[in-house]
Amino acid sequence: MEKKNNTNTIRVKGAREHNLKDISVEIPRDKLVVFTGVSGSGKSSLAFGTLYAEAQRRYLESVSPYARRLFNQMDVPEVDAIEGLPPAVALQQQRSGTSTRSSVGSVTTLSNLLRMLFSRAGDYPPGQSIIYAEGFSPNTLEGACSECHGMGSVFEVNEQTMVPNDTLSIRAGAIASWPRAWQGQNLRDILVSMGFDVDTPWKKLPKKQRDWILFTEETPTAPVYPGLSPEETAVAVAKKQSPDYMGTFIGARAYVLKTFASSQSELMKKRVSKYMISKACPVCEGKRLKKEALSVKFKGKDIAETAGLTLAELSKLFSEPASNKKEVKQEEKQLVIQRIAADICARISVMLELGLGYLTLDRSTPTLSPGELQRLRLSTQVHSNLFGVVYVLDEPSAGLHPADTEALLSILEKLKSAGNSIFIVEHEIEVIRRADWIIDVGPGAGAQGGQIMYSGTVAGLKKNTASVTARFLNGADSRTEHQPRTPKGQLCLRGATRHNLKNVDVDFPLGVMTTVTGISGSGKSSLVSQVLVELLAKQLGMPAEPDSELKDEGALADSAKPVGGKLTGGAGQLSRLVVVDQRPIGRTPRSNLATYTGIFDHIRKRFADTPAARKKRYDAGRFSFNLAKGRCANCQGEGFVMVELLFLPSVYTPCPACGGTRYNPETLQVTYSDKNIAQVLEMTVEEACHFFDEDQHIYQGLNVVREVGLGYLRLGQSATELSGGEAQRIKLATELQKNNKGSSLYILDEPTTGLHPADVELLLLQLNRLVDSGNTVIVVEHDMQLIAQSDWVIDIGPGAGNEGGKVVFAGLPESLCENPDSKTARYLKAYKNQ
Repeated sequence: MEKKNNTNTIRVKGAREHNLKDISVEIPRDKLVVFTGVSGSGKSSLAFGTLYAEAQRRYLESVSPYARRLFNQMDVPEVDAIEGLPPAVALQQQRSGTSTRSSVGSVTTLSNLLRMLFSRAGDYPPGQSIIYAEGFSPNTLEGACSECHGMGSVFEVNEQTMVPNDTLSIRAGAIASWPRAWQGQNLRDILVSMGFDVDTPWKKLPKKQRDWILFTEETPTAPVYPGLSPEETAVAVAKKQSPDYMGTFIGARAYVLKTFASSQSELMKKRVSKYMISKACPVCEGKRLKKEALSVKFKGKDIAETAGLTLAELSKLFSEPASNKKEVKQEEKQLVIQRIAADICARISVMLELGLGYLTLDRSTPTLSPGELQRLRLSTQVHSNLFGVVYVLDEPSAGLHPADTEALLSILEKLKSAGNSIFIVEHEIEVIRRADWIIDVGPGAGAQGGQIMYSGTVAGLKKNTASVTARFLNGADSRTEHQPRTPKGQLCLRGATRHNLKNVDVDFPLGVMTTVTGISGSGKSSLVSQVLVELLAKQLGMPAEPDSELKDEGALADSAKPVGGKLTGGAGQLSRLVVVDQRPIGRTPRSNLATYTGIFDHIRKRFADTPAARKKRYDAGRFSFNLAKGRCANCQGEGFVMVELLFLPSVYTPCPACGGTRYNPETLQVTYSDKNIAQVLEMTVEEACHFFDEDQHIYQGLNVVREVGLGYLRLGQSATELSGGEAQRIKLATELQKNNKGSSLYILDEPTTGLHPADVELLLLQLNRLVDSGNTVIVVEHDMQLIAQSDWVIDIGPGAGNEGGKVVFAGLPESLCENPDSKTARYLKAYKNQ
């Protein structure tokens, strides 16, 4: 039973979650408390894994078992006791899993208010019946356009996409969209049996035949004679010779659409998506709704046009009184407008304070950065007026320009003033300076962390010599005077157009490190990660998205939005484009750090070379948990099994057969330096560096991972457990391992996300290594530490959304400090003068 806590504090006793070393700490309530420390030190394990998890557990104990199964429960934390813990709300960074049908409007509930407004107070055409609120939603049967099913786009599969090379014959693979291997051969054999010529170049076939093969909806069956020539097949058909089997034909377009809609294979869906082109629905013109809903107007706009306004424009629209008295002549209608408009304005005002005025209600949530999504959720919490709650936030400054961070802090102060406790996991020094209380976890990462280095005020932390964070609070980071490198040329981009970019001209210097900065929503990522990447990839003959995941219909529609511009010079000096982004390194728990970097291949070969493995004739595949011969048969190499509970959520527990090792007993009998393969996967990168210190090939790969600040990760740590920043640094480490010959362009979007300033120093060392090897690095970033150490700065702005999208400054970091038009200038100057 929880002991009564009379003081206004939360007392944690014996916390052992993840790497926490049986720690005890007192945390004041009703304060802004920052949990800090190097990446992997254990601060999230304390804030989220212990405090929030325990608060959630206590709350769920009060609800019925049936209702409990509807929640995404966290594990019960490893802790002896927590006293004085209030209810908690977690606002974590989310990088994936949101539906493309989810939007800014749905996340903030503003769409509900808008639909209600149009339903109850909209201007209907004469004689039209009232439409209920659901009829204004593209996600309902009542509201969705019947042609595009509420997506706003239809997908075209045409001859150009399916047959990229019309000089090839069907036998040589002219129809690229057809399946490969046996199924593709089957379709070709069916055509032969039906009398089609599969050996003449595609472009020489009659158009009527080409159209039928590609676009027919018919599914005829025909006898199949594999291995026979067309002439021999014709004879066999004429003689009605018994075939090997009867084959069913499917048109090339029908195959693409059917596979995309119904295949259970993500790989197959991804393959056919390449042959689909998105275009605006001709019925609703991309507005996603039925014409009845679109005929209803408010202040001259339909609901789709209203949802396409920025939050700043919406605020202005609903703040203005209706000018036409006829619009508000009915008392009930006037009351509806006043109340809903007031609610919309109140909700939007918080979002404007958080620097989100450039977003539109119809913006799809997967296109938002994790920081934007977290701030939207934060705005709804401010409006909810809760009292006595602990808000636990995960790096709320991530993706924020310092100007936006100031606005964020003022909102957090409002939440605190309303009688709540604010717990933040954070690395940003300016946020740490503003804290009422700091809990510094460390001293290092992983096994070297998990201890409370300091708990107290900012002033006290500055005097703590054992804390890594204190060094940066005192402005004593390694701020060496950086001598900018001389560019080897220019990559010239002209007329860049995307989102808020309007015919932007910009030159990126080659052979140096360039930082592209500007406030949130100014157009940095649109310029670099979208326009530049797409145009350069096309010019180099590479996929536009080298690391792309499967796109669903909504993502396909978004990717169809135009990218304008052209590269007029400099691309010839580049041989390769490498986009090092924060997308996961794998979609399943089977993917991990060791497999992604290729280190695991070498480790498995070492095990296969041991005398015990050679005696049993085990090859390297035996030591893969993805192959049947080496893995545990009970859990199929997963390491865990799912236990279904009747009224509670299903739980995952270590496999009883292998104990969570993933392997069968025979495989685990083979050891390398007294460790089996499962024990090696449990090692951290730091431990593995010592274990393989005499194996130069494996050691070098591991050491690069350690040098980018990931020494605390386990080799077998699931890809699904990694943050976006960790995934990005693993990709960077993988690149650094390659035999780099220079002339590559590396593009990184906010690589300091989730990094302590000490880890940013490590990141800078690696980025400089790439440039010193003759490569070009372009970084989209807000971090002053990185901006100050770059060779060139391009500042985009001056504002966000429609007020941004222009090049405000391009030059040396020193010169930016004195630029009066740049919102970045004063923060860089303050950083340099610390």
